[in-house]
Amino acid sequence: MSAAWIPVLCLGVSLLLLPEPAGSEGAVPIAVTCFTRGLDIRKEKADVLCPGGCPPEEFSVFGNVVYASVSSICGAAVHRGIISTSGGPVRVYSLPGRENYSSVNANGIQSQTLSRWSASFTVTKGKTSTQEAMGQAVSTARPPTGKRLKKTSEKKAGNKDCKADIAFLIDGSFNIGQRRFNLQKNFVGKVALMLGIGTEGPHVGLVQASEHPKTEFYLKNFTSAKDVLFAIKEVGFRGGNSNTGKALKHTAQKFFTADTGMRKGIPKVVVVFIDGWPSDDIEEAGIVAREFGVNVFIVSVAKAIPEELGMVQDVAFVDKAVCRNNGFFSYHMPNWFGTTKYVKPLVQKLCSHEQMMCSKTCYNSVNIAFLIDGSSSVGDSNFRLMLDFVSNIAKTFEISDIGAKIAAVQFTYDQRTEFSFTDYSTKENVLAVIRSIRYMSGGTATGDAISFTVRNVFGPMRNSPNKNFLVIITDGQSYDDVRGPAAAAHDAGITIFSVGVAWAPLDDLKDMASKPKESHAFFTREFTGLEPIVSDIIRGICRDFLESQQ
Repeated sequence: MSAAWIPVLCLGVSLLLLPEPAGSEGAVPIAVTCFTRGLDIRKEKADVLCPGGCPPEEFSVFGNVVYASVSSICGAAVHRGIISTSGGPVRVYSLPGRENYSSVNANGIQSQTLSRWSASFTVTKGKTSTQEAMGQAVSTARPPTGKRLKKTSEKKAGNKDCKADIAFLIDGSFNIGQRRFNLQKNFVGKVALMLGIGTEGPHVGLVQASEHPKTEFYLKNFTSAKDVLFAIKEVGFRGGNSNTGKALKHTAQKFFTADTGMRKGIPKVVVVFIDGWPSDDIEEAGIVAREFGVNVFIVSVAKAIPEELGMVQDVAFVDKAVCRNNGFFSYHMPNWFGTTKYVKPLVQKLCSHEQMMCSKTCYNSVNIAFLIDGSSSVGDSNFRLMLDFVSNIAKTFEISDIGAKIAAVQFTYDQRTEFSFTDYSTKENVLAVIRSIRYMSGGTATGDAISFTVRNVFGPMRNSPNKNFLVIITDGQSYDDVRGPAAAAHDAGITIFSVGVAWAPLDDLKDMASKPKESHAFFTREFTGLEPIVSDIIRGICRDFLESQQ
């Protein structure tokens, strides 16, 4: 029996004609999950049944009309308009791999670009089935071959203790050659596997350095180790000069953006692999990377022999390109053979977020506690203005479990910890809890409150790599001594900013503030005058942080 031909519009100007084998009309659709990919269906043509209720934002789709086989089948079907998020039958056709899968926003799904993949698929309307779409693949459903369909793993959280956005910058020059290029890819794959890639763990992308840099895939493209390994395997050797400096500058400036998957508050890391030596200037690229807050690691392999040193522009290129010339950011392997023993030590470095000096800024490496006067003289409406003051400072910082941390204590004669540094790890939650703080009312014992905060709020953070700050807001004279508790706080490494309103004595403000007093003590007659002081406090915190790093 002759085959029928179904016309399918393909990218470009031509029509792609897909044969439909005879005798397939009565095939039972294969029940799949929201995350089943094209590569999981090992047939030239298959009818599948997509479940309803798949969250569109979790679909991974690469391409338009023709999709990379790593794409979600149901995501591709929704993207193309074959089905809605309610699910339904879909027919899948396997196609050869291709170069450059395009990014298109369609039907509520933003597909992603991919430079190259070994296999593709397209989708058309499937045959109507009486089988009900389910959230998981039906265990009795089998492909026509009688083999059970391989289960597709759900998205994994990954190693939550390893927070980093990592770009592997691999050497694709003639200097390394095709054979060592493949060994390099194997090593990168082993590193990626041990990192524990996942939605809440490290994210990785890959850039190839040669004559011109090429981004092979971005941080947002893959969030599972399995998919990353597939992507690394697909990367082809480009050849040309080893313009590592050009590639590093490109990566620092263009790879880490919100559109490509960079996450706020997460260290940005570039791992540069150099086989031999770079063909261009890498020192300037290292400077650019540091300016962009990128931690550069150099993995050097097969150093130049004495006869080759005359070809090397700068024999100290490693020390000048890394984030810090302290030995932590440089790594050497004698050759590409037997590299397994080097994987774990490198992964341990990449997961040591507290060591990522080039990511540390005043916005993501500080602990700020607010000591808020809740005495009777403040009043409820003015207390709200004080909370606005606290919120406006807090929202400037990159709050996360490995970034900036915020705490608040309210005091009268007594003290109440409103929330500690470890209670909330997102900016949204911190701002919400600040708004919900209830006014206490009572007397004013600022000295006791300082001692309480140092002991109970900063005490548990004594091993934190962040710099500690205390911002005190008060409207009157304390009934106890403030000088002794403030001096103890200074000795504990806590920088104090004192902000006084109305009847707060200038002497008390200066006694509490860190040196120089004139840049750490502030006063305003009215509570409405707190707003202009916000920027002064933020600038002061950043100034003190930078001075502490020198």
